[in-house]
Amino acid sequence: MKLYYFAYGSNMCAGRLRARVPSAQPVFVTQLRGHTLKFHKRSEKDGSAKADAEHTGQDADVVWGVVFELEADQKPDLDAAEGLHHGYEEKQISLKDCAGQIYQAWVYFASRSHKVATLKPFSWYLRFVVEGAKRHGLPPEYVELLERVESIEDQDLKRDARERGTPCT
Repeated sequence: MKLYYFAYGSNMCAGRLRARVPSAQPVFVTQLRGHTLKFHKRSEKDGSAKADAEHTGQDADVVWGVVFELEADQKPDLDAAEGLHHGYEEKQISLKDCAGQIYQAWVYFASRSHKVATLKPFSWYLRFVVEGAKRHGLPPEYVELLERVESIEDQDLKRDARERGTPCT
């Protein structure tokens, strides 16, 4: 059985996602209306900022991302990688592909308890987001917004090297 997952952060980098969930395959690019992308979710693992599709309710606000198909039996692996109940919650959403077909997809969003506006993402994390957006052909103006996000360097050089070694292909 298959399920769908909407990636808008570092998991847009297919290499990173497949290291976590080997069956993941990109299906289509789309936008999530009524949400805005913020880098304010505090990681329990490293303390840096991770991406969040924060609900605004404003139709003009959009978060672009990639819908991936994956084997349903790998959902627990995705939940663990996303930190479900450890800073991220989940919900199912309806998304349309370019032909108008509607898909029910899982998406993860930051728990209120883990939002810290002053945090910044590590540069290796932001690389996953930007490269994933470019490889999947997200709109150039959206990619430019991502490229302007301020990041910081990871002081854990081993983790930094390991994360930079993950390709986005």
